[in-house]
Amino acid sequence: MSDSTGRPVALLTFGCRVNQYESEMMRRALLDLGLQIGEVGADVFLLNACTVTALAERKARQAARRIRSAHPEATIVLIGCLADAVERGLARFVEADLAAGNSWKPRVGDVVDAARSGRRGVLPSAPPLPLDVERAGCPQGRVRAYLKVQDGCDHACTYCRPAAVRGASRSKSLDAAWKEAAAMVASGVPEIVVTGVDLAGYGGTKAALPALLLRLLELPNLRRLRIASLNVDGLTRPLVDAFRLDARLCRHFHVPAQSGDDDVLAAMRRPYTAAGYRRAIDGVRDALPDATFGTDLIVGFPGETEPAFARTCRLVEGVRFSNLHVFRYSSRPGTPAAALAGQVPAEEQRCRAERLLDVWGPVLRDVLDGRTGTVEDVLVEEREGGLYRGYTSDYVRVVFSSATPCPVGVECRVRITATSTEGLEGVSEHRDNPD
Repeated sequence: MSDSTGRPVALLTFGCRVNQYESEMMRRALLDLGLQIGEVGADVFLLNACTVTALAERKARQAARRIRSAHPEATIVLIGCLADAVERGLARFVEADLAAGNSWKPRVGDVVDAARSGRRGVLPSAPPLPLDVERAGCPQGRVRAYLKVQDGCDHACTYCRPAAVRGASRSKSLDAAWKEAAAMVASGVPEIVVTGVDLAGYGGTKAALPALLLRLLELPNLRRLRIASLNVDGLTRPLVDAFRLDARLCRHFHVPAQSGDDDVLAAMRRPYTAAGYRRAIDGVRDALPDATFGTDLIVGFPGETEPAFARTCRLVEGVRFSNLHVFRYSSRPGTPAAALAGQVPAEEQRCRAERLLDVWGPVLRDVLDGRTGTVEDVLVEEREGGLYRGYTSDYVRVVFSSATPCPVGVECRVRITATSTEGLEGVSEHRDNPD
């Protein structure tokens, strides 16, 4: 690749942890090619954009318009899931000069070359490269790095466009994942988050993900190992047994439920019932009593009645989630759900989202109040205004003060003294000299 301009390339990211990993992969690839990364003076802007909701697309469009206004001579390149949707006629994105789907991310240097040579329109999909060629590092100063080990999805949820544009499930080999993680740890990263589009599908067998986690734990300087969002079928006995073997495996499980109503789940083509979801969570909680749980929920899915919504509220109260993402259903052209009867008006969706968060509020306060007086290990991520911020191993945010410095990237012992709307508050018991 040649850099004929000497000008930097800008890279903006929208969407999930997989997109964040892939942006870091592209950043590293461009740096390896000798290019600079940054917005100031950039002649090419790469927008790594998501197509999961209309809101996600709108954010990308707003960014593109801002770029066009501030940098009228620059070339705007849409890359990733939204670009795949554009190629397949599922979406329009007139704000971009060039679109390149997910298969172009490992070939990002070629995309920049095409943009600088005047190529416009849509780059046709290229054959996907093996995931083993994907490598990402971690920006200096960060305490958490994402390790993507799986892509694509074999499920067919009726509302989901990303699964369609990313193709069938495929996995990174155990050896390639281990080498990538080893490089991350060698660079000083204390925490790695294992992620994928359908992480439960890693390796094609239920034993593959636990085996990967145990292999990664062979890295002696790895302080924490976390798994990202995991579908309920991934909560297997071998996985739970792996978590019981090593405390460095963070005992927080983000398990998307999407709904607490069986009819809605069936319309979504989610392969479980609300009772089955609860049994899986209870099984993990029985084996790991200190585990916490998060989830994703969609309100206003076509056909969701008031009683169905009430069942979702009861699920939140019953499971006692410590982390909750509420999404209003977004009709995506090209998905089966877009043609379903019983579309819920936008205003009712908004009301249900607010009501669900109101239900969760007391649940969260009760969960957090139970931590008051405990001593927690908090991995420090930043210091601001004399206070430190970080997360416990089970993914609860903590803000605390300390009489002695607590370096970023180090775990500090913190006595929890209070709760807030954002998490826990406390005072560090860290001492420079333990004697």
